[in-house]
Amino acid sequence: MLKVGLTGSIAVGKSHVLSVLAELGAHVLDADEIAREVVQPGTKGLKSVCDAFGDAVLNDDGTLNRSQLGSIVFADEAKRVQLNKLLHPLILAVQDDRIRELQQHDPEGIVIIDAALMIESGGFRRLDKLIVVHCRPELQLQRLMSRDGLSREAAEQRINSQMPQEQKKKYADFLIDTSGDFESTRARAKAVYEELQRIST
Repeated sequence: MLKVGLTGSIAVGKSHVLSVLAELGAHVLDADEIAREVVQPGTKGLKSVCDAFGDAVLNDDGTLNRSQLGSIVFADEAKRVQLNKLLHPLILAVQDDRIRELQQHDPEGIVIIDAALMIESGGFRRLDKLIVVHCRPELQLQRLMSRDGLSREAAEQRINSQMPQEQKKKYADFLIDTSGDFESTRARAKAVYEELQRIST
């Protein structure tokens, strides 16, 4: 099974690209979804987050208040590193289990693992190929502001807390630019998928 990473900075259109690749026949694993699973009430992940950041990061019903946690870690590099250290091993373990399951059912298939911090965490090294999604910086800023209802300043803070897009692109085996319309992004994603199919066979 060909294991492919899909990454890119915040609000560059990774979800759209992932949905196109899924439609074309790839198995997809969304690290954000898995990240939510590992901090469900009653999990080791949630306990370790509360131990590190206090119960202020919980909602009244005992679930994780992601926006409260986000406002803490996006404003403090050391806290963000600490959170990633706590949760990355748990996320990777679930990913590995899912990949093993997929491999049993479809050994010739392609699995795409979508994760924003795949390069920073070194997680991409476990995989065969890496796709980096990117777009024009001004467009990224606009998308983030409208998607998350953030001020320009708050959106810039989140973007600046991540590795710059230009740096991420250096790690890529394939680049997908989402600056154009949905159709041009789709066409590029399809071309990349066809190339991956050639590699996997």
